[in-house]
Amino acid sequence: MEKSQLVVIPSPDISHLTSTIEFSNLLINHHHRLSITILIIAAPPDATAVSFLNSISSSIRQRLQIILLPSDHSDNSSHYQKRKSIFLESTVQLTKPRVRDAVSNLTSAPGSPRLAGFIVDMFSTAMIDVADEFGVPSMVFYTSSAASLGVLLHVHTLRERDAFDTTTSSGGGDLATEIFADPVPLSVVPSFAVEEDWKTFFWNYGRGLKRAKGIIVNSFEEFESHAIRAVSDSGIHVYPVGPILGLKADSDSDKSDVIEWLDNQPPSSVIFLCFGSRGRFDEEQVREMAYAIEKSGVRFLWSLRKPPPKEGNNNDSAEFEFEDILPKGFLERTAGIGRVIGWAPQTKILAHKATGGFVSHCGWNSVLESLYFGVPIATWPLYAEQQMNAFQLVRELKMAVEICLDYNMVYNSGGNFVSAEKIEKGIRDVMREENEIREKVKKMSEICGKALTESGSSHHHLGRLIHDITKMEAHYGVFVFGAEFMLNIG
Repeated sequence: MEKSQLVVIPSPDISHLTSTIEFSNLLINHHHRLSITILIIAAPPDATAVSFLNSISSSIRQRLQIILLPSDHSDNSSHYQKRKSIFLESTVQLTKPRVRDAVSNLTSAPGSPRLAGFIVDMFSTAMIDVADEFGVPSMVFYTSSAASLGVLLHVHTLRERDAFDTTTSSGGGDLATEIFADPVPLSVVPSFAVEEDWKTFFWNYGRGLKRAKGIIVNSFEEFESHAIRAVSDSGIHVYPVGPILGLKADSDSDKSDVIEWLDNQPPSSVIFLCFGSRGRFDEEQVREMAYAIEKSGVRFLWSLRKPPPKEGNNNDSAEFEFEDILPKGFLERTAGIGRVIGWAPQTKILAHKATGGFVSHCGWNSVLESLYFGVPIATWPLYAEQQMNAFQLVRELKMAVEICLDYNMVYNSGGNFVSAEKIEKGIRDVMREENEIREKVKKMSEICGKALTESGSSHHHLGRLIHDITKMEAHYGVFVFGAEFMLNIG
């Protein structure tokens, strides 16, 4: 059988990079006739791409060809923070010529495998234009939930038809959709989908998703069965192949003092608070969180990042003292039951038997990790699709405790204020031993593990994906998916 080559193009964002590398590794382990080249775009304001590449193990590098493509975008950090998605979109557009040249070099190399197609990140769909130039189909790797995919596609269709009233997005209102059993509050729909300022970006974003010949979702069938079915019924080829988790990288690191501290705690006794790489709160909110943690009396492990710089102050150094922003004496009073740390080895902490609950921003990777390890979440979403993830967990699936659903922090520039009473209640609720939510999460954890086995649903969909990729043929604008035919209208 002839070997097939795939070109994979992630978005230049660390959370997307990690899951894309893991997914590519999963693909090539599943099918030895695949050759995969990953073209990584380096966005100037975020140097994490380079450091992440340096951390990739040699065993993965032996299986995957990884090429770093420098961006032609100017380094405008303030623009990046205010309009990250637009910044990424323009960065992807400007990198098209580099991708075109890289793929030309790949396909012209002696003995190069046949180019079968592109797999592009959900924010890199502009690269479908390049795939079209090479006469090969493209699929999208969607790094979030099937539910958020379905809602965004639904809103895009409404806006195409001028049937969506964006004036209600800021003042309340609900959105009826087949994706959820109940109407979705517009306050939890990502702002870029409903605000007029983002209309051009969202038009291009949704159109890019609809141009793809299939969408690979980092989820699994049993967890999002209703949403996956609804998206599939709309005519989209969906491949739920998750959860795709970066577990090996964490497990290879040396044992930290944080894990040693957890070793000395009772089972399921520690609440873990962590809000992702961009989850920062102002000093007032940090103090309110500290009051709540202390009053709850629960053992805790708190990953605390430096608050965003105040207006007019550009000093955003990562170095800071916890004592400067926490209530006076907090660290001394809680020394026997808790730890405040900076960066956290999240997967190791969630995997630890002492961890009993997770106060999370509901980034999709964090949601999947909590499910995989059976740790219930208290939701505190901050931006992007995290509000919708929280809504799905709390209201639709009833598998999480609510602290809030629509905090709406906009790129670390501040947001709503959550009281200590509300935070304390969320902590107490999620840490209760006799808890229906805890039991649901535990059962879903078992199902999650089975989905990844050879007889599991995700393994099945991965095989279906590889079959479709390797069997696709482009001929006069018609692409063949096994026995099914789809007209290329992109």
